[in-house]
This record gives sequence, structure tokens and C-alpha cells, in this order.
Amino acid sequence: MIAGTGVAVALCLAVTLAHLLLVFLYVAPSNTISKAYNQQINAWVRPMFSQNWRLFAPDPQSVNRQVSARVGHTMPNGTTQVSDWIDLSSMDDSAVKHSVFPSHTAQNMLRQAWNSYLKTHGSDDRPNSERGLLIQQYLRNIAADRVTAQRGGTFDSIQLRVTTLPIAAPRPADGARPAAAAPAPASTRYLPWWKVDSHDAD
Repeated sequence: MIAGTGVAVALCLAVTLAHLLLVFLYVAPSNTISKAYNQQINAWVRPMFSQNWRLFAPDPQSVNRQVSARVGHTMPNGTTQVSDWIDLSSMDDSAVKHSVFPSHTAQNMLRQAWNSYLKTHGSDDRPNSERGLLIQQYLRNIAADRVTAQRGGTFDSIQLRVTTLPIAAPRPADGARPAAAAPAPASTRYLPWWKVDSHDAD
């Protein structure tokens, strides 16, 4: 019993030290070690432990994005039954708006997944790397989980729709009204239908 506990503690300590070392090498300036083990470092750190410095140099959002999803279910006769659009972003917004201690997951998971998707996919929605494929699966799984929590039921495919609306510029500090300008139009992007494994729909 004591030996087993000792082994478990030693294993946890080893994993913790390895994690700290890999994260340190990831955020540290490029050096001989980080160059030699770049592939292994990125495989461990991304996408769950990636670091950035926005706490010190904030990059506020310049657009509002509404992510919606609809699902399809293939019937026994071969036809596909498609649901109405479900607004995933409003679900997150309502979970945050009236909560004294809002969940970090509700605030950022879907938004960050979409931002990562934009960085790793071209306009044709094809991933430009293995990480892009991982991000695509991550976004798909988030959407499938949210839809399942909202409506339940069985589905075997899912499609996302992202509507982007630019945020209007703030008024000048002197309070003067800015020159009238035509509001920027909203843009809508439809992603391809993605197959969903049966365990995602349960």
C-alpha cells in the first residue's frame, strides 16, 4: 500500500515537472533545446496549454460573432431530416449574463475554438495542418455537445453557421458625434456538414 502510494506520488511529480519544463520551453525565446524538440513540445502544449500575452497587451474583439448549429438525422428510408438552427452563442451569453461567477468555459470555449479554426483553415474550410484537423474536430465536438444538451435526440451530422457583425467605433473622447458612416454589413459563413460519431449524439 505504502509502496503503491509512493509510486503514484513519484509519477505525479514527474509528470508535473515534465509539464512545467515543456511549457517553459514553449514560451521561452528560441534556443537549441526548443529547436531540437520543437515537434514534441508543440504536441504537448497545443491546443490545451497554449500561452499568450494578452493579459499585458489586450486585443479586444472588434466584431460580434454568432455561432449557430443545425443537425441532420438520416432516416431509415435514406432521407435526411434537418433541424432548425440553434443559437449556440446566445446559450453561452445567457449562462454568463446572470451568473455571479461565470464559467470560463461558457465565456471562451466556443469563441476560442472558432478563432483557432480561422487561423488553421482557409476560405475553403480545409485544414492547413494536422493541428487544423484537430481544431476542426474540437469545434465539431463542442457544437455537438451543446446541441445535445439543448435538444437531445439522435443526429449523425452537424453544420455550423457563423454570422459576423463588426462593432461600431466608439464616440470620440470629447463627446462629439462621429461623422455618419454606413454601418458595416454582417457576413455569414456556412461550414460544411460534418459527420458526428454516434457517441457524440448520445
